[in-house]
Amino acid sequence: MGENKLKVLQTFLMIIEWLGFLVKPQLREKFLAEDQKIWTPILAESAGFLGKEIWLDPARDDRVFIIVRWRSREQWKAISPELLAEIDQKFALAMGTDNYQMLESTEYQSSKSIISS
Repeated sequence: MGENKLKVLQTFLMIIEWLGFLVKPQLREKFLAEDQKIWTPILAESAGFLGKEIWLDPARDDRVFIIVRWRSREQWKAISPELLAEIDQKFALAMGTDNYQMLESTEYQSSKSIISS
């Protein structure tokens, strides 16, 4: 039998910011639109930002999950707390604070490897 030799060409870490929200179902599309308009441009301009995904629970139309990928925890946490508070307030004004609630905010670390034979 031939020997299978895999080589790791590159390994890098990635930080995942996982946010879970409870949103009034009739305002879910507005929540998504305001998030895209208010939060996404700020994040996209931030050092270390790799991308953002929105996940919807098909069984619960009141749940929204936002997954943000960062190159490093240091770059993510380097965003000014004052800027984050300003953007958070802008989003709350656009949505109305009684229309959504953050249920969870979790951080994960991922290790990705590019492997070749």
